[in-house]
Amino acid sequence: MRMRPLCLVATALGCAVPALAEDDRVGALERQLADQQARIRKLEALVAEQSERLKQTAPPVPTPAPPLAASHAARKADANLDVGGDMRVRQEWNAVPGRDRSRTAIRARLRASYAISNHLSVGTQIATGDPDDPNSADVTVGSFVDDLAVSLDQAWIRYTRGGLTAYAGKFPQIFQRTDMLWDGDVSPQGVAVAYGADLGGPRIDARGLYFVIDEAAVARDSDMIGGQLALSAPLAPDIKAGLAGSYYHYRLGSVAGADAGDFRGNLISGGRYLSDFHLVEGIATLGWTGPSPRWPIGFTADYVRNLGAAVSGDTAFNLELTAGRISTPGDWRIAYHYSEVEVDSVLAAFSHDNIDLSTNYRLHGLGLSHVPAPHLQVDLLWYHYRPLDPLYAGGLSPTAWLDRIRLAFMVSF
Repeated sequence: MRMRPLCLVATALGCAVPALAEDDRVGALERQLADQQARIRKLEALVAEQSERLKQTAPPVPTPAPPLAASHAARKADANLDVGGDMRVRQEWNAVPGRDRSRTAIRARLRASYAISNHLSVGTQIATGDPDDPNSADVTVGSFVDDLAVSLDQAWIRYTRGGLTAYAGKFPQIFQRTDMLWDGDVSPQGVAVAYGADLGGPRIDARGLYFVIDEAAVARDSDMIGGQLALSAPLAPDIKAGLAGSYYHYRLGSVAGADAGDFRGNLISGGRYLSDFHLVEGIATLGWTGPSPRWPIGFTADYVRNLGAAVSGDTAFNLELTAGRISTPGDWRIAYHYSEVEVDSVLAAFSHDNIDLSTNYRLHGLGLSHVPAPHLQVDLLWYHYRPLDPLYAGGLSPTAWLDRIRLAFMVSF
């Protein structure tokens, strides 16, 4: 009987051992699972940390390039804008009987144009000078260092198509000219049309201008209608000739906007011009390339007659001879011209201001120009002149010669 309890005890112990072994394996699996979960959490934390570091050190995302059409438009806008100008500083000496005078003058101009399309452009120019003086942009240095006067000298719209060019507003001079009739600083205002065509060697140019001079509320406006026909042609491989004929019909109904500078030189009666101005002009040119490209020879003859003059002083002419050019660094040019201009042969308001006399003068002019460097020009000019008709000499001696010398430095861009 005692063996039976022992068997029961042995059987119980035999069953308990496998149970204990099974518990150990489950515990080991649970510990392995916990370790794996811990490693997963560490890996997830490491991945998150690396991602944050990559965000902080990654290069910036490049900005997308503008569309091709937009970048093309920007380049086109820059190409359509043209800006230029010049600045001149000039010293002048005047030798007048009983009075010598010297002065320094400055001229500065800035111009810009913008091509809106292939055919339409707009442009402006600002310049120094008295806005009431259309034929000079110079400002005399002095007046206790007062600031220089600057004004809007040009503002225009231009249309081009083929050989046709049309202007509206206040625009550059369109006519072939010399200073005897049109000063280079005069910018007409109104409308103008020019057409040029090559004829297989010869070239023809036709130009027309409606020039608004003075607007009046109660009287007739002052204006001018002018036209020019020019023909140029080669006479030989190295010789070229040109001929231009012009007619300018002034209708000076109102002079309310005129001042002493506009009346200068012409005869005045009752606060108005004594003469009408119906000007016929002929310009002849002859050019020869000369012994070398740097020394071309040129000759210009300009003749004007005023068909509306109330006095016999109705004729003017200018002869000019040049040698050389002023287009590249190192160039030289020498020029001589001779003029005789009677008192009412030209409208003094728009003629040159090279000397004190705008009409009724006999003039010898000699000039030497040099281009020492790109964009720089140096000019030395000498004017030797006196009144032409003693009847209109005013306070000047009719026989005494006057002298003016100018030295100018001009930078252009």
